[in-house]
Amino acid sequence: MLRRILPIPPNAVLLLPWLFALGCNSPATVTARTASAADTSGAAPLLQAIVASGKLADARWPDFKDYQPQVQAFYQSANYAPAWLRGGQPTPQALAVIAALETSRQKGLNPDDYDAPSWPKRLEALQTQPGNAEAAQFDAALTVAGMRYVSDLHVGRINPKHFKFGIDIAQKEYDLAAFLSQELVGATDVPHVLDEVEPPYDGYRRTEAALQTYLKLAALEQDQGQFAPLPETPKAVAPGDAYAAAGPLAQRLRLRGDLPQAAAVDPNSGIYAGALVDAVKHFQTRHGIAPDGKLGKETLRQLNTPLSVRVAQLSDALERWRWLPENFSPLPVAVNIPEFVLRVFNPDRTVAMRMNVVVGRALRSETPVFADAIQYIVFRPYWNVPPSIARGEIVPGIQKDPDYLAKKNMEITDSAGKVITAGAASPEVLAQLRAGRLMVRQRPGPKNSLGLIKFIFPNSHNVYLHSTPATELFERSRRDFSHGCIRVQQPAELAAFLLRSIQANGQPKWTLDAVKAAMQSGPDNQQVNLNPPVPVVIVYMTAVVEEDGEVYFFDDIYGHDKTLNAELAKGPPYP
Repeated sequence: MLRRILPIPPNAVLLLPWLFALGCNSPATVTARTASAADTSGAAPLLQAIVASGKLADARWPDFKDYQPQVQAFYQSANYAPAWLRGGQPTPQALAVIAALETSRQKGLNPDDYDAPSWPKRLEALQTQPGNAEAAQFDAALTVAGMRYVSDLHVGRINPKHFKFGIDIAQKEYDLAAFLSQELVGATDVPHVLDEVEPPYDGYRRTEAALQTYLKLAALEQDQGQFAPLPETPKAVAPGDAYAAAGPLAQRLRLRGDLPQAAAVDPNSGIYAGALVDAVKHFQTRHGIAPDGKLGKETLRQLNTPLSVRVAQLSDALERWRWLPENFSPLPVAVNIPEFVLRVFNPDRTVAMRMNVVVGRALRSETPVFADAIQYIVFRPYWNVPPSIARGEIVPGIQKDPDYLAKKNMEITDSAGKVITAGAASPEVLAQLRAGRLMVRQRPGPKNSLGLIKFIFPNSHNVYLHSTPATELFERSRRDFSHGCIRVQQPAELAAFLLRSIQANGQPKWTLDAVKAAMQSGPDNQQVNLNPPVPVVIVYMTAVVEEDGEVYFFDDIYGHDKTLNAELAKGPPYP
């Protein structure tokens, strides 16, 4: 892995003298300074008092009680001797960590969480007012900030369970006291150590690179005054129409990379045509809009979204990348809800398959965020109607139309699966249905709401992947129409891909043709187990960077970004 070089932070004028004075990573240099530097042997009791209080007096976020046990374990192992100072002076490792804290925005983090503005003043205090109090404050502050940074970079700032997401980060968490003492305090290459803390996924790295680009673009946009909104029009502007803001539109599209720098556009023409239309189509594709080339309301809304918002989306995506399990087994399946897309990954983490999906309706039946494993596939399945849908839709349907069950190919059963009725339903049967003592299921067939196949990963949400007879929905740009389950566009291809490890006489048993045959004419409710089960993760990222580096943005359809950013705005300690 290539070592990532941290850029020089804005406060480098104050930091560089320390770096040059202490040398690159040389213990000999530190030792040579020890004899003439201030004695900080009396800092131990002061450090112990700070740790016991759980607060840093001069910090932006003074409360570190969430890290207090780890900080205590870190200092107890060395009898509360300063870890980041030698003879009252900061070690090269301390300065390298500070440099990382000051550039943490490039990782999608908030530098204020790690006291980035305070480090120059703290370094200066060590030089101008050397003493035990200054040493203790500096050392404790760097330990707390270092622990926060390492943890935030590795597993994210907020536990996803706080949002009722089914993703467990506990298995990923570091023993921070051991990590700092064994990996960072004496590191010969701090940037490399911190680089290894981050998630190993290529998608994460691409998102991080895109964030750094968008940070620069957002600053440039603000400097150029390009955040002024483009004017809306009574009706959509079609190719060839007059548009007075054609010049500002071209400028905005160039900045975002949708209009090539070499493309010839007359900024004074006032006509929306040529390269501008192609650039708008490219922009629409990157923002989840049907690429019709028209300047409609939605396209202008996205064009008028400041790049600072895109920076926040990329930062939120990095947070969610950090929540994911570190080591997926081969062939993990990932569904990104706001993108309405499913991907299957090869063992080398390249994309093997990509297809559109339909997810749960916003505000009514949202698809949950969680990680699990697909254990089996069912061909020609029954649809066991959830009780809430039975009460809210099926019972009213039967009351309006006595032939409702027959028309929908449904039947009412008891808990053992015995059919009670597939036609008219008496008031007594409806009462038992409302009470949950009876169930509704839809018989297998091409009109079944689950289609002809479903992919099961048992979970408390009763959510799974399945096909659908309503294939026209996959062509829409926004695809939140389901009751919470996920409808897949190419179910046969997905099944054949996942089942290819099951072989007979040395040949794959479940070819694509075999899968299609089982869907069309095989036995009803046929279950085929996956061995081993295939990991699946349902994620929520409104910013995605594809393998070619193209950056895509999507609407926050469930409001999860808004909720996340509201929690992050409160500062640490985070839930």
